[in-house]
Amino acid sequence: MTKPYIDYKQFYKWSKQEIYFVTRMKDNAVYEIVEQLDIPESSDDCVITDDIIVVTTTDEQGETQQLKMRKVIYWNAKKEKFLVFISNHLELPAQDIAMIYKRRWHIEKLFKKLKQNFPLKYFLGDNPNAIEIQIWVALIAMLLLTVIRGKITKSWAFSNMVSMISHHLMNYIDVIKFLNNPEKAWTEKNRANRNEIDLFSSA
Repeated sequence: MTKPYIDYKQFYKWSKQEIYFVTRMKDNAVYEIVEQLDIPESSDDCVITDDIIVVTTTDEQGETQQLKMRKVIYWNAKKEKFLVFISNHLELPAQDIAMIYKRRWHIEKLFKKLKQNFPLKYFLGDNPNAIEIQIWVALIAMLLLTVIRGKITKSWAFSNMVSMISHHLMNYIDVIKFLNNPEKAWTEKNRANRNEIDLFSSA
C-alpha cells in the first residue's frame, strides 16, 4: 500500500493476526532501530540497509504498543533516488520486500479488470456469504478467460474477448477456434448444423 494508508494501530492488529504488509515509510516517521541486519552477498546490490525497527503507538484504550517492523532502504536506479520500505514480515529477503511494493500495481490492474468486465458493482445478495460467492465466481471466470487468452493466437483486448464470449455462452462452439477465427468457426458450425438437420429430415 502507499504512504497515505499508513496506520500503525491497524498495522499492529494485522501483525497479531499474521497479516503481512509492505508500504513506504513517511518522511516524518518516528522509530527506533533495534537491530541492523547483515545484507547477504547474494542480495540485490540496490539494497542499502536492512534494519529492525520499533514504532510506538497506542490502542483505543490508550495502552502503549510496540510494533516491530523491517525498514529497508533501496536504491531505485531508474528514478535515481532512495526508497524506504517498511514491512512486518521479518524473514523475507530485503529485495523481495522492495519487489512486492513495486508489483502492487499488478493488484490494482487485477481489480480494475475485475470491475470493468464482471458484475461486481451490484451484489445479488446482501449477506457476507453471498457476496463472497459472487466475488469468487468472478475471479474463477477471470482466471478461465485468462487461460483461454493465453491459448489463442489472435490478439484480443481482454474486455472485447469477455464481451464476445458472453454473447455466445449458449452456443455450442469451440471457443479457441472461434476466437482465433470467428468467421471460419461460425461457418463450420452452421455447416454442421445443416448436416444434422438434413440427417434428421431424411430419417
